[in-house]
Amino acid sequence: QVQLVESGGGLVQAGGSLRLSCTASGRTFSVYTMAWFRQAPGKEREFVAVISWRGGSTRYADSVKGRFTISRDNALNTVYLQMNSLKPEDTAVYYCAAGTYSSSSSTYRPDYWGKGTLVTVSS
Repeated sequence: QVQLVESGGGLVQAGGSLRLSCTASGRTFSVYTMAWFRQAPGKEREFVAVISWRGGSTRYADSVKGRFTISRDNALNTVYLQMNSLKPEDTAVYYCAAGTYSSSSSTYRPDYWGKGTLVTVSS
């Protein structure tokens, strides 16, 4: 089992920045590909970013590319999401996930989820 706890959400004005953190406990964190998803009110959960277990490979949703950066520190069992130039449409609950990524099919399979942290971007 892996327990994931997100933090760092809050209220920010458009154009501002936030850094989300997700700390893992339980099974070895470093073996997992880590990802961030988000779910806006009334919408389905969507992929935001993913990072390989060593941190050398990352992928982003087109909607956040160039504004968000995912990183990880395996010594601290933590994955981060630096969010810059935030827009009102980034408002959502952000979830951390631990799982596996298939490069051949470009699909991510989450095995564990955190409970989420709310990000609200005001215009």
